[in-house]
Amino acid sequence: MVKEDRTSWKANYFLKILQLFDEYPKVFIVGADNVGSKQMQQIRSSLRGSAVVLMGKNTMIRKAIRGHLDKNPGLERLLPHIKGNIGFVFTKEDLKVVRDNIQANKVAAPAKAGAMAPIDVFVSAGNTGLGPEKTSFFQALSITTKISRGTIEILNNVHLIKANEKVGASESTLLGMLKIYPFSYGLKVMQVYEGGATYDPSVLDITDEDLLKRFTQGMLNVAAVSLQIGYPTAVSVPHSIVNGFKNLLAVAVATDITFKQAEQAKAFLEDPSAFIQAAPAVEEEKVDEPAAEEKKEESEEESDDDMGFGLFD
Repeated sequence: MVKEDRTSWKANYFLKILQLFDEYPKVFIVGADNVGSKQMQQIRSSLRGSAVVLMGKNTMIRKAIRGHLDKNPGLERLLPHIKGNIGFVFTKEDLKVVRDNIQANKVAAPAKAGAMAPIDVFVSAGNTGLGPEKTSFFQALSITTKISRGTIEILNNVHLIKANEKVGASESTLLGMLKIYPFSYGLKVMQVYEGGATYDPSVLDITDEDLLKRFTQGMLNVAAVSLQIGYPTAVSVPHSIVNGFKNLLAVAVATDITFKQAEQAKAFLEDPSAFIQAAPAVEEEKVDEPAAEEKKEESEEESDDDMGFGLFD
């Protein structure tokens, strides 16, 4: 197969990225730190049919976008985010579903010396299965151990590596001996581009219930401020009407002034007993006379048996 020359490759790359931006209305900007080629192949395979992954040099991506701004000005919002080891995931599907699919494709990785730890790493107490000759590694890290049945046992849980700190050589060696792979790497969604705007991926976790709750709280705040300063708004007018009716009702109750809506309240204050409803009478349980006679006969027979007399005695 004839290898494509660099000039042709660049031209085809520019053409491809511009076609993708024109075809797909939704784009994820993803970070690809510590993602290997095999893992990238797995990610592409899992997203096939729902999204397209495109990686490339930042200088080429910026150049392609700047040359396409006259046709799609909204792409300019992407330029500040094109830095570091990033790529694009183009899609037409639901953003949240595709985002979850991207984040699900992670592989366990060892803690390499000199790498920044993305999370805290703990080593649990228990038997390590390592021989006594490895005790020096634990002593260098101030980890309390003992020899149990010919193997090293850690006595307490140890906070070995803190998040956002570099992994030391001793910590990396120890985790390797314990066969602990504390980190997991994959594409990290950093920004979302949709409809000419970019926003944080956390926005995708906002539900309809969250929006309704925030909207309701905003209405309550506006109504409270409007009532306090006496400025009528659509959300405060119903409260103002109710408060006004309460004032009118109070005046009517305290004076001889009356109106239709106040008549019931005034009548209640004049004679509260008139509004008390009598409880429904409980009907007495009727006893069926034949059944009562049968019970009476049975009781007489039982009394005879109790006296010890039989029918032929």
